[in-house]
Amino acid sequence: MEKIAVFGSAFNPPSLGHKSVIDSLDHFDRILLVPSISHAWGKEMLDYDIRCQLIEAFINDIGSSKVELCKIEQELVTPGNSVTTYAVLTKVEEIFPHADITFVIGPDNLLNFDKFYKSSEILQRWSIMVCPERIPVRSTEIRRRLSDNSEISGLTTPSVEGLLKRLKVY
Repeated sequence: MEKIAVFGSAFNPPSLGHKSVIDSLDHFDRILLVPSISHAWGKEMLDYDIRCQLIEAFINDIGSSKVELCKIEQELVTPGNSVTTYAVLTKVEEIFPHADITFVIGPDNLLNFDKFYKSSEILQRWSIMVCPERIPVRSTEIRRRLSDNSEISGLTTPSVEGLLKRLKVY
């Protein structure tokens, strides 16, 4: 049975903190990176398509055939509504009906897990893996440095860094 990790995040932008989580998921057969299309708690994010470009550059730098961009939220979104984790996991299960699916969250989301739509059903239907970042690099720091015209090397992968500097989006 295929083991799939579903790692959802704003990826605003992808950081070495995200990579450190992905590095700890090597025992999975497939790692789906699922960028939020509209954040459930109203977090401001860069345009979805630009974040997807950044994730593709990020995945190329990681160089693992297990890691893939999953645009499932784009299929599920309706105007004015956020996409729930429950909806994402249900759709992943429809696409991969015979897979063992694990939802990967950071410790910060664990503290808010009871606020997730149908949190108890999520716990009953799928595995949850709390996975702290091993490298404490936050997307917030990358955005702050870019807005200050400061250096971001060592905070994300080289291709993401280059794309961010070219796009000048923060």
